Amino acid sequence: MQYKWIALSNTTLGVMMASINSNILLIAIPAIFNGIHLNPLSPDAFQYLLWLLFGYNIITATLLVTFGRLSDIFGRVRLYNLGFLIFTIGSILLSLTPNTGSQGALELIIFRIIQAIGGAFLFANSAAIITDAFPHNERGKALGINQVAALVGSLLGLLLGGVLAVVDWRLVFLVSVPVGITGTAWSYFKLKELGKAQKGQHIDIYGNATFAVGLTLVLVGVTYGLLPYGTEVMGWSSPFVIASMFIGLLLLIAFIFIEKKVKDPMFKLELFSIRMFSAANVAGMLGAMARGGVFILLIILLQGIWLPLHGYTFSETPFWSGIYMIPMLLGFVIMGPLSGWLSDKHGARVLATLGMVISGIAFVMLATLPFNFTYLEFAIILLIMGLGSGMFASPNTASIMNSVPPENRGAASGMRATLQNSGSTASLAIFFTVVIISLASSLPNSLSNAMLNAGAPRIVAVDVTHLPPTTALFAAFLGYNPIKSLLSQLPQKDLSLISNHTLNIITSQDWFPNAIATPFMKSLSLSFYIGAALSFIAAIASSLRGRKYIHGKESDLTESIIKEELEDERRVEKIEKGLEKKK
Repeated sequence: MQYKWIALSNTTLGVMMASINSNILLIAIPAIFNGIHLNPLSPDAFQYLLWLLFGYNIITATLLVTFGRLSDIFGRVRLYNLGFLIFTIGSILLSLTPNTGSQGALELIIFRIIQAIGGAFLFANSAAIITDAFPHNERGKALGINQVAALVGSLLGLLLGGVLAVVDWRLVFLVSVPVGITGTAWSYFKLKELGKAQKGQHIDIYGNATFAVGLTLVLVGVTYGLLPYGTEVMGWSSPFVIASMFIGLLLLIAFIFIEKKVKDPMFKLELFSIRMFSAANVAGMLGAMARGGVFILLIILLQGIWLPLHGYTFSETPFWSGIYMIPMLLGFVIMGPLSGWLSDKHGARVLATLGMVISGIAFVMLATLPFNFTYLEFAIILLIMGLGSGMFASPNTASIMNSVPPENRGAASGMRATLQNSGSTASLAIFFTVVIISLASSLPNSLSNAMLNAGAPRIVAVDVTHLPPTTALFAAFLGYNPIKSLLSQLPQKDLSLISNHTLNIITSQDWFPNAIATPFMKSLSLSFYIGAALSFIAAIASSLRGRKYIHGKESDLTESIIKEELEDERRVEKIEKGLEKKK
């Protein structure tokens, strides 16, 4: 087998494994918390829930550029191999979590951070290793296959989480161990260092520290901004959130000045002077902001409204929501490698730009859906969105990696992944903020009226208006009956006033979806229109990348022209000398 296919298959395995674990907890959280005897909806468990869901992406986002730069210095394959090993160790530790309760949850978070460090090594180096192994006219196709593996892993994580958690929650983590051991051994014995390590360069300690701490503070602030604060439904006014984001932004600004002063910077900011590199990265970040939060919102739509209305119990909805999202995966699988292959021949600008336009149109179509849609129209829209995302992702990644010098590919790959991960986190903040603020104004009255219509006492209906909408959202997301979670927070003396007949009505599987559907769909439509706007802006940024550009190809062409001219001159000299001899 040619080495390039060995490199592609191994890095694809690594990216898929890391992507599976970024989403595998979304459905398995209830089983995991039950396994460690901790109620995921209790107030003290909410912080643990938040870090288990978002901590993995926060850690990987903050380490990607640093690890990419270290790989340029010490070798991409070497640190990629180390990432496989660290990831496997983290998976083993997660499956062996010894304690229960809050201590067990804390151990899960720490071991998850170890796993994320390994994942950051894998994400930071996979694109650079593929770029090193493949010629420029095949990179788009190869990176397309790698990108497909990342999305397949994200959706496969949902399915595996749903299946394995039913058997034993430890299997959710243990499933990665044999893959990790195989991948680690395979990478150590088969991968070769094709990139030239930049020996003798110093590690930019100040740049690495300011970037990692600054980005971490910003992302942590964004995450905690989604939580209730005091009497407010969200935490954007919290002093901790404000201070975290302010200090984080100051450190990121300081990072720019530090990088201009140090001898061996963590990231060469002049790479952004390359038109292809800067335009493609801006488009990639905007695209991630458009679609990063839509995944969870669609799952909440399916789990909280559509699936219960179609006969699925709340305990079944997490697994089936993953099944019903498959059309998006199919669209990406079809178009990812195809668009990469086409970009190798014709360049990335038209394909990537058209992909973002198609994604924007799919967002508009989602915004016009009724809450009780037919699955066929929903599946077609998801397929279109998957096709658009696949059409964009592979050419965009290939153009970024083709545009930079070989010695900077690790850092460039890390920056690309960091901007996309940060965009995805920002997307969650934007979409959830829009949905929660909208629900905070309309959901309480909607639930209150539905309670009264079901025969509940007015005092209970009034109590419901004071409950945060996030409780209902996360309960539906985790596979619990949301109304039971809401009722558990009401005073016991008021609950005793509800008749058994009314209680049976409001806890049935279709009462809550009908009560929440109208206000939720209004907030969801606004989020989708924002996603459409971001997609169209990303398309504009993509169109500004210019024509096909491959770093070094022009110099190679110039050298060949010079050689041909020299050979022509030598031929002329020989002919002239021959003519002189004849004379």
